[in-house]
Amino acid sequence: MSRRHHLHPRRSLPAALAVLAVLTGTAAAAPAPAAPSTAAAPLAPLDDTYYQDAVGKTGTALKSALHTIISDQSKITYSQVWDALKDTDEDPANPSNVIELYTGRSEPKSNNGGSVGQWNREHVWAKSHGNFGTATGPGTDIHHLRPSDVQVNSTRGNKDFDNGGSAVSGAPGNYTDSDSFEPRDAVKGDVARMILYMAVRYEGDDSFADLEPNDSVSNGSAPNIGRLSVLKTWSEQDPPDSFEKRRNDVIFDQYQHNRNPFIDHPEWVEAIW
Repeated sequence: MSRRHHLHPRRSLPAALAVLAVLTGTAAAAPAPAAPSTAAAPLAPLDDTYYQDAVGKTGTALKSALHTIISDQSKITYSQVWDALKDTDEDPANPSNVIELYTGRSEPKSNNGGSVGQWNREHVWAKSHGNFGTATGPGTDIHHLRPSDVQVNSTRGNKDFDNGGSAVSGAPGNYTDSDSFEPRDAVKGDVARMILYMAVRYEGDDSFADLEPNDSVSNGSAPNIGRLSVLKTWSEQDPPDSFEKRRNDVIFDQYQHNRNPFIDHPEWVEAIW
């Protein structure tokens, strides 16, 4: 979650000299104010190129434009996902490890598999919601696949997302009940933006189901996941951090060559939904 920083303004040396010059009658000798920076904002190149057909739009027009943009992607197989996650979710403090989504633990990259204590491939948009399984496409889209502790992944299962429930064993800060799962605060926004990416990317025009979020937690095998109102709140409360932004860049540069637009532009969540 973001932290509030309290800034204590201090007068710069040039400003102090200017004040002194006024007091001594030598204002003309005061240093000229610095020219405003002309450096481009970090997203400007993307908005001028990658997102150029989406900028300025809202609602269904924005969603449609983003769908067209992000559908232009390279696809990987389910077996290739293992190696991809070792890059996308690398522990910045230990390049031999990955960070698990729900526990936040740093685990050796080599400790992947299906046994207790290992990490496996979690489909954040549960693969049964739309019955796409592990098919190349939504089943292998690493924008919503993350390393997860095997047991915690099993606990989450195919539940929708919502607040509340009982504490999840071995994953402090996560909660679950019979029909929903609440991730820890540090990744609530990540989860929301992954779900909303999937809803924009997969619109039913490529032989897969039209995936859409709704405000239910009883979606079963329908191509829906909720609770949308809660996901929107999570996205606002937990804005993209450096880990999530780096992950988006790695996927774009090295693997799928498409981006999660809600990491680059979190305000587009409200603009569409």
